[in-house]
Amino acid sequence: MIASARTVDAIVEQAGGMDSVRKADLRRGDRVLVATENSIYAVDVEEGAVYSVSGGWFDRQGLSPAKISIAGCTWGGSAIKRDIVAARGLHLEFANRVVTSRIRQVRVIRGEIRKDRPRTCEPARPAGDPVN
Repeated sequence: MIASARTVDAIVEQAGGMDSVRKADLRRGDRVLVATENSIYAVDVEEGAVYSVSGGWFDRQGLSPAKISIAGCTWGGSAIKRDIVAARGLHLEFANRVVTSRIRQVRVIRGEIRKDRPRTCEPARPAGDPVN
């Protein structure tokens, strides 16, 4: 769990050691499952900085799946880490200013999209794990 940070220096220090899902590490077809204190979100990576999001607020508003960008994650205030999609202990913020409750769990499912085949999913493995 991320401890409460009160200064910019403390936030920067915490961000350095954070276990997070970075936008740059995702590719088209990947799915990020985000479980917050109140909801579950499925975030599918589309082209560019666009994501297809279902669950939580979007379901309650009848908007799922919504094509939207992700602003980043916050510590619950106005400071935002823009290069990540999700990290335990933080709040996910979408481009429409919807902010989730605190993130409890994150899982990345690697997807593969090819023109000649439908989407297939493969659970993400830690680096160095052998492929069976």
